[in-house]
Amino acid sequence: MTIKEQIIKDLEAALSGVTAKLKQDLGQIRGNRPSPEMVQDIRLNLYDQTLTIRELGSLSVLPPRTIQITVWDPDAVPAIVKAIDGAHLGLSTTNDGMNIRATLSPLGNERREEMMKLVKKISETARIQIRARRDDAMTRLKDAEKRKEATEDDLYKGKEGIQKATDKANGEVESLAKNKTEELGE
Repeated sequence: MTIKEQIIKDLEAALSGVTAKLKQDLGQIRGNRPSPEMVQDIRLNLYDQTLTIRELGSLSVLPPRTIQITVWDPDAVPAIVKAIDGAHLGLSTTNDGMNIRATLSPLGNERREEMMKLVKKISETARIQIRARRDDAMTRLKDAEKRKEATEDDLYKGKEGIQKATDKANGEVESLAKNKTEELGE
């Protein structure tokens, strides 16, 4: 593997990390649609252990605005309900024995605008990280050429590869932000 290929491979790995983090961050922003990701990582203390909700039951979505948690241990139901209420996610909970239903209330206009601004801020942070990774890769490539580890051809093709990877990551960021904004607009 040439130095150019290694630099591009490292950049692609770093960029996929940035987009994965963005996807995770956007998944935690409450939209008008419920998703299991909203509650699955809520931690609670049960039997002297810290557990997440996903470790205590199965999660599913009941249209239009309800997340259903089918709990495997009936003793865990009160603790899960308390943890969801304590997380302040705008969910109202009800339970009927082994099932907990967390219903999402619709977003108000003011709150929707706040969430859209947050999506823009988070996606802009991701774009800044992508630019920084691209600049690092370009610097590594130029340094390799100065040290005679890469030819001028490698430099030119490497720059093309770096830009292609950067454009792909920026497109992914744009797509994720657009999808989240549309979800908030519903």
